[in-house]
Amino acid sequence: MKKFANLLIVAILAGGVTLGAYKFLEEKEIIATPNQTTTSHFLPTTYSGPAISSTNADFTEAADRTVHAVVHVKNVQLALRPRNMMEYLRGGGEMEKGLAGSGSGVIISADGYIVTNNHVVNGASEIEVTLNDNRTYKAEVIGTDPKADIALIKVDAKTDLPYLPFGNSDTTRIGEWVLAVGNPFNLTSTVTAGIISAKARDINEFDNNPQSFIQTDAAINPGNSGGALVNINGELIGINTAITSQTGSYVGYAFAVPSNIARKIVEDIMEYGDVQRGFLGVSGRSINPSLAQELDIQEVEGVYVAGTESDSGAEKAGIKEGDIIKQIDNIYVSKFSDLAGYLGSKRPDDVVKVTLIRNGKERVVPVTLFKLETYKIGSLFEVKNAGESDLKGYGVKNGVIIKNTLSEDMGRYNLQGILITEIDDQKVGNIDDVKNILKDKSSDEPVSITFLNKDGERNTFIFR
Repeated sequence: MKKFANLLIVAILAGGVTLGAYKFLEEKEIIATPNQTTTSHFLPTTYSGPAISSTNADFTEAADRTVHAVVHVKNVQLALRPRNMMEYLRGGGEMEKGLAGSGSGVIISADGYIVTNNHVVNGASEIEVTLNDNRTYKAEVIGTDPKADIALIKVDAKTDLPYLPFGNSDTTRIGEWVLAVGNPFNLTSTVTAGIISAKARDINEFDNNPQSFIQTDAAINPGNSGGALVNINGELIGINTAITSQTGSYVGYAFAVPSNIARKIVEDIMEYGDVQRGFLGVSGRSINPSLAQELDIQEVEGVYVAGTESDSGAEKAGIKEGDIIKQIDNIYVSKFSDLAGYLGSKRPDDVVKVTLIRNGKERVVPVTLFKLETYKIGSLFEVKNAGESDLKGYGVKNGVIIKNTLSEDMGRYNLQGILITEIDDQKVGNIDDVKNILKDKSSDEPVSITFLNKDGERNTFIFR
């Protein structure tokens, strides 16, 4: 399933669709190296409103509250340790535990739920959590969301633990004082101060994973991953996640997952066992002066709608190609990451009010968010169900649509939007059919896939 004939793939390229993107930063460096039910899915939250800033701001109370709720998280993995050269050559040895990496975490409830980054706990055989008072516990992974780089873990401390309430990250303001608390370089309970220097940052616009980070100049280094970003009221407004650096250490920019997104993810994990993402159903681009000139439009901020998902809430609400989204509920949209960030705090069936410009006139339309179901075919493609309008456009009655390519080889081809009608000579009508066909196949077995592009050309290829 990993390789295919380059000569044959040319026949289906005509159906590919790509959307332009603009890169914001050259490099992204992650800070760290490395189903259980609950009685209630509601987490402690306090919304005190925007923090009051002053040149004499006192951080002591917020720092004292935060350090007791931030923990040191150690990722312990099993590794094969050969005792001698002969054992090494034979691939033998004893399994030993070793520290694969460490980071931070934030206690978010008195009964021991802790939010951290997925990359801090990823691949762990065992997770060890140390509190600020040096008590140490083994932690259980409750659930993870690699897409947002958030993980929920839990310790059983037998006693109530200090915790941080979630604040409202939507009301944070550029220039607002913040504290970053974590364990950089294994220096426990470290507090640094700075301001919010930007909001809704997407530090890699080419990774097909829109992000909406809070950017801060509070010093963050390796080991801060999963730690707390709090306002001067001591409310959790972000989970420190990444830095941009050519050296691996802090050079002035740090990024945190907004608390509204993190809270929604952990509540989903607690209640549903996985993350429930609500999709608007539009593809588009951030408007800037050059794009405005190219499109001959007056607006220089917002999201230009390049298309809508078939049978999505956006399509049903009448949003069209060429519309310019300016606001969603009470959130002003100046770029695509503003839109993606707000939607990250919503679920399927939530209704949002979208303010848009069409032909120079403003209108507000209610849109019901939907759940976009996808499935990965090995390391080749991520596919989604085809809507009625998709099938009508292809002139067929069955098939699934390629949403993304998953490998570097596949990424060189413009395959998004192409229809798959058969797998191993069996018709596929939805992603459940794809799952059933592939469920008993091993990763090294060949699979045949039949593609159809919008010119009506049908081709079958075998992937190994």
